[in-house]
Amino acid sequence: MNHTPLNVALAMGTGVAPRIFPPQRLAQLAPELLLLNHEPMEDFTSPRSQNILANTDILITGWNCRTIDQAVLDAAPRLRYILHAGGTVKHHVTDACWDRGIQVSTAAEVNAIPVAEYTVAMILLANKRILQVARKLHTDKAAVEPDQVFPDMGNYGKRIGIIGASKIGRHVIRLLAAYDLDVVVSDPYLDDAAAAALGVERISLEELVASSDVVSLHAPSLASTENLMHAGLIGTLRPQATFINTSRGELVDQDALLARVQQGDLYAVLDVTTPWVLPPESAFYTHPNVLLTPHLAGSLGTELQRMAASTIDEALRIARGKPLLHALHAKDLAITA
Repeated sequence: MNHTPLNVALAMGTGVAPRIFPPQRLAQLAPELLLLNHEPMEDFTSPRSQNILANTDILITGWNCRTIDQAVLDAAPRLRYILHAGGTVKHHVTDACWDRGIQVSTAAEVNAIPVAEYTVAMILLANKRILQVARKLHTDKAAVEPDQVFPDMGNYGKRIGIIGASKIGRHVIRLLAAYDLDVVVSDPYLDDAAAAALGVERISLEELVASSDVVSLHAPSLASTENLMHAGLIGTLRPQATFINTSRGELVDQDALLARVQQGDLYAVLDVTTPWVLPPESAFYTHPNVLLTPHLAGSLGTELQRMAASTIDEALRIARGKPLLHALHAKDLAITA
C-alpha cells in the first residue's frame, strides 16, 4: 500500500553535516523518507528555515544545533521526532519539546564505543607502564630492563576502578571482562544486583579511589557531580596509580590533581580539562607523568559514520512503524549527560 513518506530535516552547526552525513549516507533515507534540506538549518528564524520547519516530521540534529524552544515548535506543527547524531541533547532540546511529547533519540550509545575503546587502551598501557618505559628509552638511548625499573608493571590482577556506570562506564566494564583484572565500580544509582549482572563488585567511591591501580572517571556532568574528584579524594589515590578522565574537566579539582601529580607518585591521562583548552603556561602540558589528548576519545574520523548510521537507522525505524532503539526520556536527564 502506497503512503506519503514522512519529511526529514537537518539542523546543526556550520560544517558539521559534511563530517557526519556525506551524501551517500543521507541517500539511505529514500525512498521511505523525504529529505527536505541537504544543507542543514543553522538557525530557525530565516524564511528558508521557517518554510522547512513547517513541513518537518522528523528533525535530525547535530553538534551546535540551535535551541528548539516554543517559538521553533510553533513554526513546526508536524514535528514529532528529534534524532540527535551526538551524545547530549541538553544544549538544544528544551522542556517545550518534552511537554509536546516529542520523541527524542540520541547516538550516545554508539558514541560510547570509541570512548570505551580509548579508555581500555589507556588502562592496559598504564598498567604496562608503556609511556614511562618508552620515555626512559628515548631519554637514555640505552638498554632498559622494564620490570627492574617498574617492578609492579603488568595487567594481571590489577584493580581497575570505574566511577560511573554510565553507557561508557558499562561498555568499559564489558570490554575489560576479557582481561585478568579486578574491576570494581562506584555509582549511586547502581545496586548490587545490577553490578553483579555486569560481573563487577560495587563499592564506595572512597574505597574505590583508595584501592585501585587505575581509576577511570565516567560520571555525567551534573550539578551534583561537579568537583566529584575533590582534593580529599585525590589525596587518597594509591602511589603509582593512574587517573583517567574521559568525562568532563569540571568533575575534577584540577589544581589538586596537578599538585598530586607534581609529587611524582601519580600518573594522569586527561582527554578533557577545564577550560577545554588549557592555558599555555599550564604544567599539565609539560609534566612527564601526564598524557594530554585533545578530547579525541569520542567519535571522530571514521567513527562519525557509526553515529550517522545509528541516526539514519532510527529514522528508518520510524518510517517502518517501529519504536526508537535509542529513545531518551525526560526523566533520564537528571542522571545522564
